[in-house]
Amino acid sequence: MSAHPQEPQQSSGPARKPVTPPMLAEMKAAGQPIVMVTAYDHPSAQIVEEEGVDVVLVGDSAAMTVLGYDSTVPIGMEEMLMLAAAVRRGLRTPLLVGDLPFGSYEGSNEQAVASAQRFVKEAGCDAIKLERGGASVDRARAIAEAGIPVMGHVGLTPQTATALGGFKAQGKTSEQAAQIASEALALQEAGCFAIVFEAVPAAITEAIMPLMRVPVIGIGAGPATDGQVLVFHDLVGLSAGRSPKFVKRFAEGRAELVRGVSAYAREVREGTFPAAEHIYSVDPAELAAFNEWLEGATSDEGTFSHADWDWGP
Repeated sequence: MSAHPQEPQQSSGPARKPVTPPMLAEMKAAGQPIVMVTAYDHPSAQIVEEEGVDVVLVGDSAAMTVLGYDSTVPIGMEEMLMLAAAVRRGLRTPLLVGDLPFGSYEGSNEQAVASAQRFVKEAGCDAIKLERGGASVDRARAIAEAGIPVMGHVGLTPQTATALGGFKAQGKTSEQAAQIASEALALQEAGCFAIVFEAVPAAITEAIMPLMRVPVIGIGAGPATDGQVLVFHDLVGLSAGRSPKFVKRFAEGRAELVRGVSAYAREVREGTFPAAEHIYSVDPAELAAFNEWLEGATSDEGTFSHADWDWGP
């Protein structure tokens, strides 16, 4: 798919090949767990690149995580493309997937293909992701037939969370579980190279997995999936407030950031920052020459004299 236009500096260790959808299929076949992270900016991308993550999703969850919206619905294509392009510049090897935001693909197959093409052409994404089954199956098929790899998403689909009764686990009834299975199989048949299962009871996921030929990435869907995905801000502890049940904090980044900002503010107010090691020096002779110029360039009132300035065009 797309070229990786700006490769970051090589990290230490053996070189890794760029991850592709066929490589993910090989990982599934070999029973090798797939590591996926949702990230939204260049610094986060650099970190997950260094740590050898397999797949990076620029999710529309950025609406809530980094842009301050109450849901994923308000974020638009321009915002998503800007974030995806920033992530692209920090990656070399992970497969980069862009999330089609609400309103960018539902209207028609033509709209869906055009939006997917923008992620590839303008942001350098390798693939796109869309939510739900239903009409999204047709959209997924059209995008795949246009030559762009598509990742599906079933279970809790944040763009339609209101219709699902809020941000709640899906598949707790036999009817809901049957719908998840049907949507996943339909997306698989439509040509999706992988599918995300979100907030699905582990036993339901385990029952569906034997039917899945493509990699399944879980987020709150239990250990039976072929891989796991978490949001960068959640897993490193940058998110504030209550976290979903499926989130595990592997670091306390926010606490460290708070301590850092607090220490900075304290030292500024105490006058201990900046210290000598943070200050640029100047040659004493140059400083003396500048002070002499400054004295001659100012009037008795301490303001610059404009009499000798050239005011011509």
